[in-house]
Amino acid sequence: MFPDNCVIIKKKIDPEMAVSIVDEERKSGRLVYCFNPSHLATIQVMTGKYGIEGQIPHKAPAVSLVNGDRIIVMGVSGLPRLEGRHEYTPDEIAEALFTFTEWCVFTLSGT
Repeated sequence: MFPDNCVIIKKKIDPEMAVSIVDEERKSGRLVYCFNPSHLATIQVMTGKYGIEGQIPHKAPAVSLVNGDRIIVMGVSGLPRLEGRHEYTPDEIAEALFTFTEWCVFTLSGT
């Protein structure tokens, strides 16, 4: 995912900043979604809660970042495993913790 000899800056961002970055990248034509289809229910929660939506591939994409790229990652804790069902209840979503981080990649020259 990350190139050799790079510096990665990871910072926590609030949901509004995540939505703003996604909108900015979408408008510029640079946005690439890296959704994992095995997390469809979580993606649906993200869409409903934050309005972030995009094409979901048939299989998880291989991600390869280069100098200057950034990736927004949504982490979720508190959602139970979906066993025998396909979506979360409103109560489960309300109790879950959603966090966003921005990862920026910078390659080092001469190393």
